[in-house]
Amino acid sequence: MNFPKLVSFLLILHLLNPTVVLSSSSPTSSNRVSEIPKKFLGFAKRKELFDWMVGIRRKIHENPELGYQEFETSKLIRQELDIMGIPYKYPVSVTGVVGFVGSGKPPFVAIRADMDALAMQEMVEWEHKSKNPGKMHACGHDAHVTMVLGAAKILKEHVEELKGTVVLVFQPAEEGGGGAKKVLDAGVLENVDAIFGLHVIAEGPIGVVRSKSGPLMAGSGRFNAVIRGKGGHAAYPQNTTDPILAASNVVISLQHLVSREADPLDSQVVTVAKFQGGVALNCQLKRRIQEVIKGQAAVYRCNATVDFYENENQTIAYPPTINNKDLHEHFQKVAGDMLGADKVIDMKPVMASEDFAFYQEVIPGYFFMLGMQDVTKPRLKSVHSPYFMLNEDVLPYGAALHASLAASYLLAAELNLHEM
Repeated sequence: MNFPKLVSFLLILHLLNPTVVLSSSSPTSSNRVSEIPKKFLGFAKRKELFDWMVGIRRKIHENPELGYQEFETSKLIRQELDIMGIPYKYPVSVTGVVGFVGSGKPPFVAIRADMDALAMQEMVEWEHKSKNPGKMHACGHDAHVTMVLGAAKILKEHVEELKGTVVLVFQPAEEGGGGAKKVLDAGVLENVDAIFGLHVIAEGPIGVVRSKSGPLMAGSGRFNAVIRGKGGHAAYPQNTTDPILAASNVVISLQHLVSREADPLDSQVVTVAKFQGGVALNCQLKRRIQEVIKGQAAVYRCNATVDFYENENQTIAYPPTINNKDLHEHFQKVAGDMLGADKVIDMKPVMASEDFAFYQEVIPGYFFMLGMQDVTKPRLKSVHSPYFMLNEDVLPYGAALHASLAASYLLAAELNLHEM
């Protein structure tokens, strides 16, 4: 999950590719689909599989790697897929791995895990603390990789039930690097009909999922402005063109873009996160940011340049995450069958961004949040904190949800085809 520090916005309009309508009028076929989630969760909670997932997750956690540097993580994934006898493509977008479980034939449905860590020093003292100084899995991507590997084990064990192919996407560089876009550009998902992704959150109880149809998370972009003036002695301000004064007024004026120029019903945030002296953004907002910065600098006889990082791989602007309506209904059905309808909660949109949105621009996609707080234990720290800790009891839930969403999608698609 990416928390843009400078500009975030939600767009309500979005064009979605058509997808399979996942419904069936036959009680028998409906029962077949409904049986999968409980069965897969029971399988995921077996001690042997749970212990294996914990071990995998801890290995990844001890060896965090930044975007497009996930070579050891990728190696571990490939070793486990080899043991399972699951074929894969590698390398995909430098370090990515894309595996295939099932018939090898259409339809194709994908489940995605992001692999990268954050440039952050871990402050949690425990046996499996990061061994790489200044790098930490502070966003749960180690768990996401483990969950998709766990799903792969479940699916491989039940491969005869797969009415098509599940594509396992192990993606690099979610944290600002736009790895999802590069995976798409590699062409490995061209035949995929739908894609699912999840994110662990500390804010929800374990076994509770949150999501919604339509806009779920913000798009994001970044800018860097340099204001140049003429320095001098503080006692003789008349001999200077003070860039600090100009920059201070720029910060204030930028806030007016949201409070006075944006529609109150259109969620936007402009934040100046770093102030130092001496993207596919909303097009109008992008233009006005540039005008305000240059205009305010000119008032104080300074000049300014604004860089939106349009040509830098590590600062790719992210589109908004918008969930497909039909996949939302599928998710509610599968998660409800597994966890209970009361554990499937509609959430409000959030202003963080997620590069899963790139998939949704070309493939019907669905993204959801998976709670991991044990209410009997101390409150977990939120993601992107050096004190972030994962409740490993969440691993079977994520693995089973991934596997169930994919397998049920394939089965429902086949049943609908036969009943047409």
